[in-house]
Order: sequence, then C-alpha cells, then structure tokens
Amino acid sequence: MRGATHAKWAACAVAVALAATACGGGSDSGGGGEAGIISSSWGDPQNPLEPANTNEVQGGKVLDMLFRGLKRYDPETGEAKNMLAESIQTTDSQNFTVTLKDGWKFSNDEPVTAQSFVDAWNYGADVRNKQNNSPFFSDIVGYDDVHPASGEPKSKTMSGLVVKDPKTFTVALKDKFSTWPETLGYQAFSPLPKAFFTDHTAWLDKPIGNGPYTVDSYTKGTGMKLRKWDAYPGEDKAQNGGVDLKVYTDNNTAYTDLISGNLDLVDDVPAQQLKNVKNDLGDRYINQPALIIQTLTFPLYDPQWSKPGTEKVRQGISRAINRDEITQQIFRETRTPAKDWTSPALGEKGGFSATACGDACVYDPAEAKKLIQEGGGLPGGKVTLTSNVDTGSHRDWMDAVCNSVNNALGEGPVCTVNPVGTFADFRNQQSSYKLTGPFRSGWQADYPLIQNFLQPLYYTGASSNYGKFSNKEFDDLVDQANRESDPAKAIASFQESEKILAEQMPSIPLWYQNGSAGYSERLEDVSLNQFSVPVYDQIKVI
Repeated sequence: MRGATHAKWAACAVAVALAATACGGGSDSGGGGEAGIISSSWGDPQNPLEPANTNEVQGGKVLDMLFRGLKRYDPETGEAKNMLAESIQTTDSQNFTVTLKDGWKFSNDEPVTAQSFVDAWNYGADVRNKQNNSPFFSDIVGYDDVHPASGEPKSKTMSGLVVKDPKTFTVALKDKFSTWPETLGYQAFSPLPKAFFTDHTAWLDKPIGNGPYTVDSYTKGTGMKLRKWDAYPGEDKAQNGGVDLKVYTDNNTAYTDLISGNLDLVDDVPAQQLKNVKNDLGDRYINQPALIIQTLTFPLYDPQWSKPGTEKVRQGISRAINRDEITQQIFRETRTPAKDWTSPALGEKGGFSATACGDACVYDPAEAKKLIQEGGGLPGGKVTLTSNVDTGSHRDWMDAVCNSVNNALGEGPVCTVNPVGTFADFRNQQSSYKLTGPFRSGWQADYPLIQNFLQPLYYTGASSNYGKFSNKEFDDLVDQANRESDPAKAIASFQESEKILAEQMPSIPLWYQNGSAGYSERLEDVSLNQFSVPVYDQIKVI
C-alpha cells in the first residue's frame, strides 16, 4: 500500500484537516493500564470475527492473535512456514495430503484435529453461511455443490475434503494450483472448535481459538481485551500479559493519546503528524515497506461506469492524479506512487513490475482531458470519491486527489468527496454495492504472493471484487498462472493479466503504502510484519 505546480492545494488539504474537530476512543487509563498489558489503537471490524467472514484489516488483527493455521507467514521475511502442518505433500499440485503436528488444542482444551479444519472449511464454503471468504475455497472439488451460483446447495460438505484419521486429511483441487499450500497461512483457512457449531451465538460473543491470546471481553464501539493464554502450545508464546484494543474514530486522537501517555501503540500514524513524529518519538517510530497498495475502484456494476468507451474515462481520471505531489506533500516518505497493481515489497522475483501501469499512471492533464472527452465525459459531469475517514488519513488524500483532478481538467469542482464516518459503515456500503462513484479499495495482502494482489480483487466473482470487474481473458491468464508449476512462468502470466488492468482500468493504482507505527517508552521489541500489522505476541512491556 515523487511536481510542484499544485503544492498549495496539497498543503491546504492538511491545514483544513487540522482545523477539524476530532473525536476518538477511550483514554481512561494511562499507558497500558494493567501491568504487562499493551494498549493499542483499533477500529471496529465490519463483521463478527469468524475466520471465513473476515476480510478486512481490523478484524484480521484480532484473528492473527486468536488463531494459528496450517501455515504462518514469518513476521520478518513473509515466508510461509509450517505451523500446525507437519507436512503438506503432493505429487501433482492438485491432490494434497495434510498431516498435523501433535499437541495442538483450542483454548477450551479441545484437540485440534483434521476434522477441525475440514469442518471449518466446509462451513466457510457453504453459501447458506454467507461468508465473505467463501471464494478462497472455490478451488476445492465439490465447492459448487455447497456454493452454487444459483439455487439450493446439493450438499453441506465438499467432496474434495476427506478426513483420513485425527491427524490427516486430503484435499482434491479442481485443477493444478502449484502455490496453493502457500495460501494456507491466510486466516480464512483457520480451524474451528466444536463449540463454534454447537453454540454459535455464544462463540461469536466470545470467540474461542487456538492462538496465543484469548478474548476477555468485547464492547462494540469501545474496544476488545485479549489476554495471554498460558497453556498455548506454540513456540510463539505471548511475551506480554495481553492487549487492550481501543476503538478510535480518528487516528489523530489516538496519536495524541500516545504522546500524552494514555496509549502504548498506534499502528497508523496520521498524515498530519508525519512532520512531527520523528521529533516526538525518535527511534520509537517505525516506517517500513509493506504489502499494501491504495487504489480507487470503479463501480462497474453501474452502467454509467461500465458502458463501452468508459475505460478511457477511467484512464483519464488516473492521468489527472498527481501522485508524486500528493505523496510528497501529505505522506512524507510513507507512500510511493504506484506503477502497478501489486507492491514493491514482493520484489521483482515475486512479480512486482514498475512498468505494468505504464502511461496510465503518469500525471498528464492534457492527456487526461483528451481521454475523458473521447470516452464520452464524466458520467453526469462529475466524479465523487468515497472512503471511510476514521483511519488512514483518507480525507486528506481524497481532498488532494479531487483538487488534482479539478485542476487538471480545469472545469471547476467536478470532483467531490463523500466521507463515511466509520470503517464498518463504509465496508457495508462497499460490500452491498451501494456506491455510485469511485471508492477507496486499499489492499493489504493476505499472503505474500502476486496472485493475492490480483485474483481476489479482479477475478470474476472473487471475494473482494467489489467493483464487479469481469474479463474472461484476465480470468484465463490467472487460471493459467495458478496451474503453472514453474514460478517464473506463473509470474509472467500474472503480469500479462496486469496489462488487461491497464487497458480496462477497473481500479486506479494510487500509491504503495508503508507500515507506520509509534509506541510508548513502556514497550520494547515492537515490530510490524510484512502486512504492516504489529507482531503483538513479541512485544514486551518494560
């Protein structure tokens, strides 16, 4: 997730934001409160914390503390390492045998077995359970029987999942998928205890997992308290007593609480404070590359944005955005102008391409006007950008993007901002396809593969394809890449699919985003993983 012509408007966007009043989460206790307890800023998740229903950052932070799956991504390198999996074996990249390690259990003392995984995956895939992450199971044989495109499901279980014994199960995929085991560190593939199914309501009120923390309490709009699970069987035991996640509706308030000693950790340093953060925090400020890209997605389910020719309008809007200036003026070395739809944190060997977007991501007001005119003009003569404004300094950059578009087109205020107060409200509008103009669709990778930046967002019917982009050639290239056993050839196919994104512009790549965080003097060993999430279990309270 670098022109000077419009330096004034970029600076003004910051000044306006600074003048606004802010309200935030609780600061009722100094620092971490209880000894050994970390207090950290947070935002309410969109949905209850079911692993297969959580596909946004705030809920994902909690799941990463509550659950461990077959694989886990190394916090430093991003490598997918075996966690509960003793082995994942295949001879054809299509049929896999999964063997579990001994000694794992849930926090209610129930053993984690092969059935724990198979039941969880079948639940996640079943259309009747309305899980956001259902498409992550679509590669498994029998998915169409539990999740048909229309009509009633024929089965409650996928035939491609077979339990052999308490420690072993097999997985049959519809087609070859050479990197499928590398996806299994994603939280959607977590195991679930029997209590999830026998008393679902109680489980949702107080989730039971198999990770290093347990849920002590959760009050929506206020926060969640997690506590160290002393009997956790993994090697990555919590190095602190627990984490109090406090809900904030403005990250400036969280930052103020950090500086005043009322909060221990902020993992989203607001843009307005970037000029001060090094002086305020010194070496307690973290700024590092992350697997994050910020984009604007077009609602292609709306005919006015998807009719033939409007791809030129979408390209034109992209060319009207001065990424260099915005990232310099507002984000102070925490963002880098985007040149493709992935992340430089992947590296060139991992599929990052500095040329995929080409001219479509280059600021050029004259070309922007020309393309928009050739495409029939802005729908209704205007464009409205929508995002939540409680985190991420999104109001700042949306104002700046609109100023850039208005200045480039020279037609007055054709671009306006539609701010949504909370992340959860924004996500509900986004996922119910109610937005009628470009909307923020920042992407924090689920796992460090180029496939994860492309398939979940742009493949037909994919889990996070909220713009409803559909292109058969793109889908075919993704399928081809997934079947390919040679990683270099697979990456080449994924990069070919990006050329289609450049032609069709279903979303506008804006910038790659660093992970940024600040923490109090009470803490040590604070770090962010490659997804920009604090590695909570490693943090120590001094």
